Amino acid sequence: MSTIIEKIKTFEDACKELNLNPKDFTITIPNEFSKHSEALTAHLKLVVITQALNEGWEPDWSNWDEYKYYPWFDMEDSASGGFSFGGYGDWNSISIVGSRLCFKSRELAEYAGKQFEGLYETYFVIKK
Repeated sequence: MSTIIEKIKTFEDACKELNLNPKDFTITIPNEFSKHSEALTAHLKLVVITQALNEGWEPDWSNWDEYKYYPWFDMEDSASGGFSFGGYGDWNSISIVGSRLCFKSRELAEYAGKQFEGLYETYFVIKK
């Protein structure tokens, strides 16, 4: 039996896992916010990927004993590699990350951070 990590390598794989059509994911953005369209699209894709990888698990923010994991990224200047996966974090009583992008395990957070690093960069980093 294959694990979810083996099944989800792309956004399209995540859509397939959730019985969604990737072509249904379009966002209409008012012209004055068009510079954010790539970031908003990346966020939407990351939400779908996170949901697929978590296999139905959702964080319970009323449970202080339940750990929630998320990828952590390092911002360096371009000479040292730029944006890159830096590890994972976990929190059980406070949150510094949106619940839509939390994972149920360290392994999933690390996998997502590495496998989908480009999407995270598009979502988090404002490029000039």
